[in-house]
Amino acid sequence: MLGLANNVTTKVASVVHSTQQTIAGELSLFAMSDKKILDEIYTTHVHADESFDDDSLFVIVENILKRATQTVDKIVQGTQVHVEDIEEKIPKPNFSVPLCTLKGISCEMQCKPPGEEIAHKTTLAILNKLSHYSWEAKASLTLAAFAMEFGEFWLLADLRESNHLAKSIAILKRVPVLLKPSQLQKRRQAILELNNLIKATLQVIECIDQFGKLSVYPPKDVPALSIALEHTPVDIYWAIMTVVACATKVTLLTSDEDKEFDLSPYSQKIHYVLNKLKIQLIVCHKQIEEAKNHRYILNLLRRPTEIMEVFKGLIFTKDNVQPLIDGSTKQTVNIDVLRRKNVLLFISGLDITDDDISILKPIHELTKKENQYKIVWVPIVEKWTDELRKKFEILKNKMPWFTVQQPGPIAGIKVIKEEWNFKGKPTLVVMNPQGKVEHSNALHMIRVWGVKAFPFTEKIEKELSHSHGEIHSVVEGVHPSVPSWLKENRYIFFYGGKDNEWIQQFTKKATALANDPILKEAKIYIELVCVGKNSKGEDDNGILGRFWTNIESLFLTKVDKQVDSVSQEIQKLLSYKNESGWAVLTRGSTVLVTGHGVSVLKVVEDFEKWKEHVKEKGFEFCFKAYYGRVVQASRPCCRLDIPGSTGKVPESMKCPDCQRNMETYISYKCCHIDGPTAHH
Repeated sequence: MLGLANNVTTKVASVVHSTQQTIAGELSLFAMSDKKILDEIYTTHVHADESFDDDSLFVIVENILKRATQTVDKIVQGTQVHVEDIEEKIPKPNFSVPLCTLKGISCEMQCKPPGEEIAHKTTLAILNKLSHYSWEAKASLTLAAFAMEFGEFWLLADLRESNHLAKSIAILKRVPVLLKPSQLQKRRQAILELNNLIKATLQVIECIDQFGKLSVYPPKDVPALSIALEHTPVDIYWAIMTVVACATKVTLLTSDEDKEFDLSPYSQKIHYVLNKLKIQLIVCHKQIEEAKNHRYILNLLRRPTEIMEVFKGLIFTKDNVQPLIDGSTKQTVNIDVLRRKNVLLFISGLDITDDDISILKPIHELTKKENQYKIVWVPIVEKWTDELRKKFEILKNKMPWFTVQQPGPIAGIKVIKEEWNFKGKPTLVVMNPQGKVEHSNALHMIRVWGVKAFPFTEKIEKELSHSHGEIHSVVEGVHPSVPSWLKENRYIFFYGGKDNEWIQQFTKKATALANDPILKEAKIYIELVCVGKNSKGEDDNGILGRFWTNIESLFLTKVDKQVDSVSQEIQKLLSYKNESGWAVLTRGSTVLVTGHGVSVLKVVEDFEKWKEHVKEKGFEFCFKAYYGRVVQASRPCCRLDIPGSTGKVPESMKCPDCQRNMETYISYKCCHIDGPTAHH
C-alpha cells in the first residue's frame, strides 16, 4: 500500500511539475525542490509553543470557512447548489483567540499585488511572525486570519438585504462591488474557483491535523506516519502560500480594476498535496488497523481460547468468515468442525510440490482415526491473479484435508511471518484445542519420523532427537534396496556432489574396494548408493531434492538440542551440500564417517596401505582411523548454509570438525536441485 502511495504521488508530482513552466525565463517557484523550500523555511522556525490550543482555533476556522464557502455557492450559483447540514464543532470553553497575532498576519496578506514571488515573500514573512508556534499552528493561524476577513465578507453579503447594519458595513467592505449582477456574472467562474481552492486548502490542513493526532501510536506500528510528518513543513508552506494567494484574489475581485491573477498553479499544487496526504492517511489508518489486529491475534494466542476462535481471528478479516472445503468430499463445511480439536495449520505458498503434499497424507490418514486432529491448508499469496487461483484449485484438489475456501488476504499474516518464521517454504503449525501453539513447524520432524512423531509437539521432537536411527528415514527413499540393506546391517556408502568427475572416480575406487578379496573373505559387504541416481543409474533431481530437504529437516530437529554425535555428522553432511564431492559411510542406520569428497576418496584410494589391518582390527576401525589421519593432515574449513526460510537459525555454532566457533555469513544461492524450472 505504501508503494502505491509513492507511485501515485510521484505521478501526480510529474504532472504538476510539467504544467508549471518557467516564468520570464526563470524557474517557477512551483518547480522549486522540497529541499530548497525546507532550507528557506527552517530558518523561520525557532521552536514550537506546545501550550497554544491549536485544535480549538482550527475548530473555529472550520466552522467559519465551511459556512462561508457554502454561502458563496448559494449566492453565486443560486438554486443549483445543494445546502448541506454542517456539524457545529465547539472549541474549549477557556480558549482565548490571539487576536493581535491574527491581525498581524492579516496585515501581511492585505492589498498585495498578484505574483508568486510576492506570495512567496509574504509566506516567509508570516512564518517569521509565527516562528514560536508549531507547524500545524502556523497553518491554522494563517487560515484563521484569512477566515476572519473572508467569513465577514460573505456574512455581510448574506445579511445585507435583511439587516441595515450589515448593509452599511457591507458597503465599506466593497461587497456590492462584487455582487453587482454585471460583475457577478463576469466573475462567477473566478469566485467559484477561489471558493473551491479555499475548500481544498482547508482539507489539506485538516489532513495535517489528523497526522498529528495519529502520533499517539508507536512509530513501529505506523511507519508511513514518519514519512508524512517529515514532509509537514513543506505541505504547510504550500497551504500558507495558497491562503496568501486567495487573500490577494479576494482583494482583486472586490476592486474596480480588472487585474488578472491566475490561481490555477496554486490549485494544481494544493490538490497534489491534498491527494498525497489523503493517500498517506489511508496507508496510516490501514497500518494502524493491521497493528490493532496483530495485537488482537497475539492476545488470542497467548491466553487459553477456543481453537476455532483463534483460527477465525488468524485467517479471516472481520465479518468475512468463510467456510472450509473438505478435501475428502469436496464440499464446504462450517469452521465449527475445528471446535475443540487439535489443528495442524499447513501454511505454504503455491510453489509446493507433490512431495510436500505426500508427506502429509499418512498424517491425514492418522487424523481420520484420531478424530481430535484436523489438518487445514492455508495458502499464502501476496497478490492473487486468475492464474494463481487456477493453480490453487489444482493444488486444493490434491489435498484430502481441509482448505480455506476463498483464498485472499490472511488477517494474521504478520503473526505467521514474525511469530512462526514463515518465509515461503511450507510450515506445519500445531495448535491444541485451547489455541496454544504446540509446535511452530512440525514439518521437519514429520519428514524425519513420519507418523512416529505423533502428536507432533516440541516435547515429542525433543524425545525423538535423542533416539537413534534417524538416518534410516532420510536415506530409505534414495534407492529401492536401501531398506533391506539397513535391516541386514550392511556397510553402505552414500555419496554425491557437484563434480561428475569426482563421482565417477569415487564410484570406480569404492567398487574396487567393495570387491576386494580380503573383504569378501571376511564376509564384509559394502553397498554403493549415489544419491541423485535412480535404480537405472539415471539422474533424478527429485530424489536429490528430497534427500537434502530431509537432511535439513533432521538438522533442524536437532539444532536447538544438546549436541551429540549424530547431530555433528548431520551438520558435517549439510556443510558438504554444495561441495564437489561428499560421502557417508554407515553400518545399517549407524553413521560411521561423514566426509568431504577429497578426504574420503583418499581413504578409499589408499586401501592397499591399510587393508592388511582389516582382519585383525576390523574394517570399521581401520577405515575410521585412516580417515582421521587424512583429515588431520588436510583439515578443510567447514562451511554450513542453513536455509533462511526455516526460521531456526542459531546465534552461534561450533565447527563439527575442529570444535572452534564458526564465523557467520549470509549467502544467497540457487542450487537447482529440485528439477527444471516450471513454466506455466
